[in-house]
Formats: sequence, structure tokens, C-alpha cells
Amino acid sequence: MATETLERGTSAPGGAGLRRLLLENGALAALLVLVVALSVLSGSFLTASNLLNVGVQAAVDAILAFGVTFVIVSAGIDLSVGSVAALSATVLAWLATHAGVPVWLAVVVSIATGIVSGLVSGTLISFGKLPPFIATLAMLSVGRGLAMVISQGSPIAFPGSVSALGDTIGGWLPVPVLVMVAMGVVTAIVLGRTYAGRSMYAIGGNEEAARLSGIRVRRQKLVIYALSGLFAAIAGIVLASRLASAQPDAADGYELDAIAAVVIGGASLSGGKGKASGTFIGALILAVLRNGLNLLNVSSFWQQVVIGVVIALAVLLDTLRRRDSVRTATPGATGSPRGGGNRLRTNAIGAVAVVAAIGLVIGVNAFRSGSNGRTRIGLTLSTLNDPFFVSVRAGAQAEARAEGVDLTVTDADNDASSQADQVSNFLSQSDQAIILNPVDSNAAAPSAKLAAKSKVPVIAVDRGVTGAPTTSLVASDNVAGGELAAKALAAQLGGKGTIVVLQGTAGTSAAQEREQGFKQGIAAYPGIRIVAEQPADFDRTKGLDVMGNLLQAHPDINGVFAANDEMALGAIKALGSKAGKTVKVVGFDGEKDGLAAVKAGTEAADVAQRPSQLGKLAVENALLAIKGKKVPGDIKVPVEVVTAKNVAGFKS
Repeated sequence: MATETLERGTSAPGGAGLRRLLLENGALAALLVLVVALSVLSGSFLTASNLLNVGVQAAVDAILAFGVTFVIVSAGIDLSVGSVAALSATVLAWLATHAGVPVWLAVVVSIATGIVSGLVSGTLISFGKLPPFIATLAMLSVGRGLAMVISQGSPIAFPGSVSALGDTIGGWLPVPVLVMVAMGVVTAIVLGRTYAGRSMYAIGGNEEAARLSGIRVRRQKLVIYALSGLFAAIAGIVLASRLASAQPDAADGYELDAIAAVVIGGASLSGGKGKASGTFIGALILAVLRNGLNLLNVSSFWQQVVIGVVIALAVLLDTLRRRDSVRTATPGATGSPRGGGNRLRTNAIGAVAVVAAIGLVIGVNAFRSGSNGRTRIGLTLSTLNDPFFVSVRAGAQAEARAEGVDLTVTDADNDASSQADQVSNFLSQSDQAIILNPVDSNAAAPSAKLAAKSKVPVIAVDRGVTGAPTTSLVASDNVAGGELAAKALAAQLGGKGTIVVLQGTAGTSAAQEREQGFKQGIAAYPGIRIVAEQPADFDRTKGLDVMGNLLQAHPDINGVFAANDEMALGAIKALGSKAGKTVKVVGFDGEKDGLAAVKAGTEAADVAQRPSQLGKLAVENALLAIKGKKVPGDIKVPVEVVTAKNVAGFKS
């Protein structure tokens, strides 16, 4: 009745239809508000190239979310889709690259891997009576672990024929967008036109009633989770195609984005409600937010705050809308016109709240937006959760301020896919140069090629790009640094003993070169034996855990080489009183905390870089490239061994 009254009071039927659409879909209203707001705030947002860019960035999350929609509609949850995506892509790449299996068969096995993973989860839930949260959490761990086992922790090159899925048709239409649309259509058909889809809604609405009505609930749950696994496998293949490599740690945390997209799109976590179009809109909201905030040069830290706030507001808006609809439909409730007005006010309040959230952060960061005709450079760092890269950023920002350059800094959070999106955003906002610190040297190649196609110079910093040309590489001499670390550790041990090596992030040139240099150097000391090597991903917490585990197998080691200070500090914590006494630890980077450990005697030596100098030189050479001047292809910044004897006088 409320809707009928509104329609009768509207002179134009088309206007009434649009109003009804917006009233019944709070997520769509929020998306339209975001698009309008970002179009006003950034001249680079509402362009054909950037909108296609948003579509590409939404593709993987949307495909994963379509699969998760089946699960949530049936009142389940699937936390494993990110890991299953990585596992499926890794299986495809390994079979085609290392096992010599025909590509078409590798694709079939990859998709079957996703389906089987979903069936395992479904079996645990249907027949093992495990809660969906626990069953899929277990599959999350199993899937990620198998991906690591198959790849040995290193990225695997993706077959060229399949990598075409990450390209464009006609030079402008991205294939990932077409795959996303196709999977959305499939989802809509399954949910709206099939027995399986009707069963999902019935199970989600009331599982016992569905069973009594003749639905084979157990079998349908197997179908539901198999579909989720199938969609995850396709998403993993699309993601790996974009990066031209299968990353065993790819799509980490994407399951949360997928669930958020489904819920933002109007689905209920209690089941019985949800549709493909809503999920699609939810995925677009997340992609539009990330893209727009990048274009507006909002701090990567504030971006996380904004996205969290908008997700909460979007879900709250939809919850209020549904509650209002129930009140309006209940006999004896407020009259129809008032019910429609309440719903309209609910959407208006939600829209204003979204704009206010964005406006608050834009106001805080306003001084960073707008080039005013100045040179624009984009800097994407693999992570800002590491003091080393914080120092790189500081050096780059100081040089940019001195030169009057607008420098946009983004944090890839150790996600190669996010970094690819950030480079695309830099190109969309017409940055004149890009400084790239790769999450993974191989996965950065498509981004470097895209920039080269746009004739935008790329300066790699700290880590090189494999498989694509860059204008210059500004890095410490990691091989020489590894050799210095070996000599320093050998000197501490008197040329004999047993040691372990904590490796950096697999696939990064820095990790590979430091390990190469260390092994070259330690080979000169036959009395020293490496008894274990394990990756700890340049992370302090992982360094602590890995070192603690290695000590169980090798309690009598004499030394540790850690490929960066964060891992060294984690190892020192695990060693406890042994650090600096019976076990000598050598780190790499020259971070503030690392140097403090050298001064305290717990770290025997540190191969010190000058991270702020790396950032400074990267901006300097980016400006030279923009001006068309000759830039050295390889710029090596010297490293230095710091010990207790010279730490007091060392200056980074």
C-alpha cells in the first residue's frame, strides 16, 4: 500500500519506478551517492578508463562473492574461498609449468580442485555435523597449506594462454569484467530459475521445514558448497591471470571482502535472503571506495577506517529498511504514506552518513589532494607495517616536498593484486611517474608493462621487477650485503658451527639476492653448516614463530642469519637468553630497533641499508625520467656492516 500510494502521488511512472528501486535497495542508493560524491571530488573518477579500471578491481571479489551468496542464502558461511582460489590457481600453474600437463587439462583439474574443496567442506557440514564456520575455517588452513606445499612457497609463472584472461579485448574491454558479468548471470539463473536455488532459500529460511517439505537438505548443502568452491576456483584463475603468476599467498583475506559484499548487497547472515544483483552492487561499493580514495590521495591507513565505516553504514541502512518494511506490512501499523516516508528518510539518512564519512576523511587529507599543475608521482609500497618501508616513504616524501611534487603513497599490504590495482589507479589519475616497490617481483610485471604502454616511467625501489622493463632500479646491493652478513657471522663464530637461515618473502628480488649473497659468502667457511632454512616473510611475528619451531629441532645451533631486522628481532625474542651469548644473530636493514639490538648485544651484527636514501633517490630519478633526461638503469646504494664497535657512530 505504501508503495502504491507513492506511485499514485508521482506524476511520472518512470520516476516512481526509480524511487521504488532506490527504496527497496539501500545498497544501490549508497553506490549512487558514492559515485556522485567521488565524481565531484575527483576529476579522474568518472572517466571511461577509470570506470573499466573499477570493474577490473571488483572482478575477483565479485566472483568470490557470487559463490558465497549461495552459502549465505542457505544460512551458512564459507571462510575458505580465498585459500581455495589460491590453491586452484597454484594447481593450474604447477601442472602446466612443471608437470607438462596440457593447459586445457590443467584448467579442468584446477576447477575440479575448487569443486572438491567445496565438497569436502559440504561433507563435513552435512554428514560430519560440523558448524560451517569450523568446517570452512579448517579448509582455509588446508587449502593455503596445500598451495604452499605445491609451490614450495614461491610464485609459479602462469601459462600465457590462460593469462589472456587478465588482458583486454580490442585494447579496451577487460576480460575479467566479462567473466564477472557472466558469473553474475549464472548466479542469478541458479538462484531464480533452478530447483537448487529455491532449495537454498528454503534451507536458509527454515532448514527443518525444508526437510519436512521433501528437500534433501544434506545433498543440497553439498551442491551449495561445491558451487562456492567452483566460483572460488574461477576467481583464483582470473586473479592469477592478472598477475601472470600463481601466488600461494594470493587472495589472503578476500573471503572477508566477499562476505562483506554479499551482506552489503542485502543478504541476511541468518539466511533466506540474497540475490546476485545485490552482491554485484556490494562488490562495486568496495571497489569504488578503494579506487576513489586512492584517486583522492587519502592515506592508506584512513582508507581502512573509511571502508569499515561505510560497510557498517550500508548494512545498517539495509537493516533499517527491512525493519521499516516489516512495520509497514504489519496490520495496524502506521499508514502507508508515513511508511513510505520512513523508508525514504532511512535511505536519506544513510546517504548523508556515507557522504559525511567520506567528507570527514577528505577534510583531514584535503591538503594532499589536487595537483595545482604540479608534477604528480605515485609510490606504491609493499607494506607500511615495517619500519624499513616507513623510512623509504619518509625519504621519498621529504624529497617530494623539496621539489614541489605531489606524491601519492599507497600501502599494498603485501597483496600483489592490491598493488596492481594501485598502479592502475595511478595511471587513471594521470600520474607522470610511478615508483614501485613490488610485493612480488614476478607479479609486478603486468603493472610495469601497463605503465610502459601508457609511456609512464617506472622506478623500482628496493626490489626489482622480473619479466618487464623498468626505467631504473634503486636498491641496496643485496648480494654484496648477503656476503658481508656471511663474513660477519663467520667472524662471530670463529669459522665453525651450525646455523639456520630465516628467508624473506618468496618471489621478491631482495630475498633472493640476500640469500644468494649469504650462501656465496658462507661457502668460504666449510666449518659452518646450514642445518635449516625457513621463510618468515620479513615479518617479526613470523620470525618469532619460525625460530621457536626451529629451536625444537635444532636446540644446539650457534648462529642465525635473518634476511631483515624484523625477522632477526623475532628470532632474538625466541632465543631468549641465548641471543648474543651462545647464539649469534646477524640481521639486515639497519632499522632503528635492529641497531638498538646491536647496541644491547643481542644482535651480533647488522648489514645496514639507508632506506630514506632509497626513497630520496627514487623520487630524484623519477623526476629525471619525467623531464626526459637519462636515468641510470641500476642504482646501487652501498651497505655497511654495523657491530657493537661502530654502532654509536653509525648514521642512516
